[in-house]
Amino acid sequence: MEIERINDNTVKFYISYADIEDRGFEREEIWYNRERSEQLFWQMMDEVHYKEDFIVDGPLWIQVQALDKGLEIIVTKAQVSKDGENIELSTENGKTIDLSVDEDIEYMLESKFGKSSNKNAEDEGGILSLVLRFDDFEDVIQLSHYFQEDTNAFQDSLFFFNNKYYFYLEFIDESLDGDEREDVISKIFEFGKDTDVTIHYLEEYGKKVFTDDTFEQVRNYFPAQL
Repeated sequence: MEIERINDNTVKFYISYADIEDRGFEREEIWYNRERSEQLFWQMMDEVHYKEDFIVDGPLWIQVQALDKGLEIIVTKAQVSKDGENIELSTENGKTIDLSVDEDIEYMLESKFGKSSNKNAEDEGGILSLVLRFDDFEDVIQLSHYFQEDTNAFQDSLFFFNNKYYFYLEFIDESLDGDEREDVISKIFEFGKDTDVTIHYLEEYGKKVFTDDTFEQVRNYFPAQL
């Protein structure tokens, strides 16, 4: 995928149909299957965010042009006016235009933009999933011996990408309350660091080292030195 940063609020990227198929999507379904098209869009936005530090923090204006061998997509971050009746868009030359927020525009934004899928999914009980970065595998080993709690309450995976290790954690049941989840997360953060890399990007481009019971598997390979 080719990415071009136009300005602070606009990015343009091109993706070939061959690349789309390599990502596990069929050419026809991106036009007729809304759920699959949104999955592809957010997967591409994860890559844009990681490579260009393009942070999505509001509504987007999306232009899609179908070419012979792929798609050209322009994404612009928009600002909603204080009265909520207009959307302000920055053009490539730095000027600002106002668009009325009518039902058609709202539908277009919803169908193209969908719901944001941040790296940390949350509900009323707190964080449900997150990704952490480890700069050195020794940090993973130390954490595995430090963290001895029951891991049946969550699923996890360890990835290797760009010479660093990434740990994905997802709580899967309600056996832990909000405080207990926060305790688990705080312990892991003693060794890991926050990251903008998402699980979708890691699954696409990273190498999976362990699937489930990461800490137990690490302890088996690297037992504590007595």
